[in-house]
Order: sequence, then structure tokens, then C-alpha cells
Amino acid sequence: MGVNYAKVGDLKEGNYVVIDGEPCRVVEVSKAKTGKHGAAKANIVAISIFTGSKKTLMAPVDEQIEIPVIEKHVGQILADMNEKIQLMDLDTYETFDIERPKEEDLASKVRPGAEVEYWSIMGRRKIVRVK
Repeated sequence: MGVNYAKVGDLKEGNYVVIDGEPCRVVEVSKAKTGKHGAAKANIVAISIFTGSKKTLMAPVDEQIEIPVIEKHVGQILADMNEKIQLMDLDTYETFDIERPKEEDLASKVRPGAEVEYWSIMGRRKIVRVK
């Protein structure tokens, strides 16, 4: 499925993590020690890569958590079909439809013939940069 595992206590801001089945980028990490018999806990705040929604996770620092495997690819835009964009991977020449970026700075640069960097994460794809 494209995930690795790490301990919650090893996460830092800027890392990627899976919360509620959604790949997210960590924006805040705070750790709290509990009573003399309790385990230290970490509070993780992250933003979904695909939806932009905020997710939080409270877990013991020694608990294993899923880390998404991010495959970075380069593609060329073949067609702009409003909501979707037709891309061709420049390594495999595979063509597929991908969701138009919601970020205004990316969406304004989308045009046929442009090269883009896209990420493939857990079976989903997202344009992250227009070259």
C-alpha cells in the first residue's frame, strides 16, 4: 500500500504521516509527560496532502505509526479538461487523468505542454509543482 512505520516520538515538523487513512504533513509536534506510571504522549497536528484539512493525533511516543511512501515523478500536461488534467509520465509514457491543483499559484500555471512534478502517494496522485 506504500507505507513504512516509525515511532510517534521520532516525528518532527515537516515529516509526513498517515492519520485516519489520509497522508498528511506534520505542522506541529508537542510532547507531554504523564504521571509516574504513565507513558509520555505526543500530540501531532498535521495537514492532509490531498484535502488540506487539519488532522490531530494523540498517541504514546513509543507507538508505531504509518509513514506514507511518496514517489516523485515528472509528467507533461497533455490536456486541460477544467476539473481534471490529462498527464503523461515522462519516464513510463503512461497517460492518466489527475485532479486540477486547488492551490491558485499552481492552477494558474497549468497549460498543455507544461512539465509538472507530481507525487504518487498510497494509490493517489497530486501535482505539487509546475516547472
